[in-house]
Amino acid sequence: MSKTPAQRIKKHGSKAVVPDHTQPPVINTTTQRTPQKAQGNSKLIVIAGVVASLFLFWYLHLLTLNQMTQLSGGLAMPDSLIGGFSLDYIVQLQEAMDEAARGQLNYVHKTAGTLFPLIFGFSWLLLIGTNVARKSWRWTLWAAPLLFAVAHLWSNVAIDSVLAAESPDAGSVALASAVTVASWVLLLISLVCGVLAVFLGKKSPKPA
Repeated sequence: MSKTPAQRIKKHGSKAVVPDHTQPPVINTTTQRTPQKAQGNSKLIVIAGVVASLFLFWYLHLLTLNQMTQLSGGLAMPDSLIGGFSLDYIVQLQEAMDEAARGQLNYVHKTAGTLFPLIFGFSWLLLIGTNVARKSWRWTLWAAPLLFAVAHLWSNVAIDSVLAAESPDAGSVALASAVTVASWVLLLISLVCGVLAVFLGKKSPKPA
């Protein structure tokens, strides 16, 4: 019958041979994270964000705001006017839309009108960050989607404000129009920045 380690030490002293029962560390090879795997995961997130942004753009501008014209006598919502709008147009829109219709537009601004710029901005930041290695280039390209998100959210508030006013003034309408135009311009610039980021990512040398 085999002796226990304590019995071996008692009989043989320091010359006792005690087997090593130390358990080897458990290595789970499935959790090893390589740079290639991390980059692949980030690309999947970027693709999901781009798809979500496209869907929200379609839902907001091509579907919902388009359907809102049924509540305004055929007049387009200010958000859809790429070239801006005037005080006379806002007055006409106020006369065509009742309080319920204006409340519905405000609800659209708080839901899809808020989600679209936030998800688009985040997706484009990640798209640029995963493709552009140089920090100066990254910050330059990041400026457009960041400013777009701010401008779009600002235009939501500005449009709701002038439509809710009993007698909107020319200055408030001009500001809302300028922010709306800036939002469209920054959206186009952001799309160009995204294409440029992908182009720079393909041109950058890959590590051996």
